[in-house]
Parts: sequence; structure tokens; C-alpha cells
Amino acid sequence: MTNERTFNGATLAWWRALQPSPKRDHKGDSGALARLRRAGLQEAALEPVTTLLYRHVKPFLRGPELTGFETAALIAGVLAHVREHDNRERVARAAGAHNDDAARLGRLRFRKILAVRGAPECLSAFRPLVALLGKKANVGDLAVSLAEWNVEGAGDRRRTRWAFDYYDAGAAAPEESQGAA
Repeated sequence: MTNERTFNGATLAWWRALQPSPKRDHKGDSGALARLRRAGLQEAALEPVTTLLYRHVKPFLRGPELTGFETAALIAGVLAHVREHDNRERVARAAGAHNDDAARLGRLRFRKILAVRGAPECLSAFRPLVALLGKKANVGDLAVSLAEWNVEGAGDRRRTRWAFDYYDAGAAAPEESQGAA
């Protein structure tokens, strides 16, 4: 993805704007979050906050405009389930085993996620993943993963990265080329 850091920042800013935060005296948009949590892909696409997200990430998305908007709806529908941002580790690493602890996401379920293709299927697969992570995830990493998941070439590289991260071998992962999502 071209300029992944900027994409991550844009999705994180969008996500934070929706989240209520008493510490910052910020109400957020709990109504939009609730609708996105219940929404299918089409309903998520109809939410005004999804249009706002699309405007922020459109420059980074590759493919036809409708595909980009579908990707924004997917990202919005999944990120609505994240309650806490975790910038310490990537999503796949958080799902994998840590030291002697069992993986939060079992190997079979992980393989099923790697096999998922298509935005509706990704929505159905990634929402439970967020729940298994205790609704705590790296928002930027999750968003860029969803943006690239169904893109030819970039999706394969992203899934490979996930496999290395899940098994805590991220340092040995092949270098990612800088394509656009």
C-alpha cells in the first residue's frame, strides 16, 4: 500500500472520532457505531460516517471507485467492533500464541481467515476475530489489512505477513513491496 503510515493515521483518526472518550470530553458517535456493528456490507455503505472514511482513504485505494467504497464499508463495519486501540502489536501477532500461552485464535480458524476472499466474507470473518481479541486491536494494521485483503498481489503479500506474524516470525517475513491497495 502506498504510504501505509498515512492510511493508518487516517483510519485511526476516523475511528477515534467515533469513539466516546470521557477523558477528552468527546461524545463520539455511539449511534453510528451501533448501526455499523449490526450492519451488513450494504447497510454499512449507507452510513454517512462510511462516506467520510471513504473520502479520507480513497487516495490510497486501488481499483474501481465502487470497489473502493465497498472496501471502506468493510473497514467501517469491522472497526466499529474495536473498542480499544492497541498500537503495540499487529493484529495477527495479537491473535497468535505468546510464549507459553495458547493462541487467542486457533490454527484452524486462522487458516479459515487466511482463505477468506470477498468483502462480505471478510466482514463475517473479521468481526469474530475482533471479539476474540477482546475488542482490542491495532486499528491501523487492521484497516490496511482489510484494504489489501482482496487485492490481487497485495492480498497475497498481506496474508503472508499475517502468517509470519501469527507464528511470531515477523522478523523473518519477506520484505513487502510498496504497491497500492
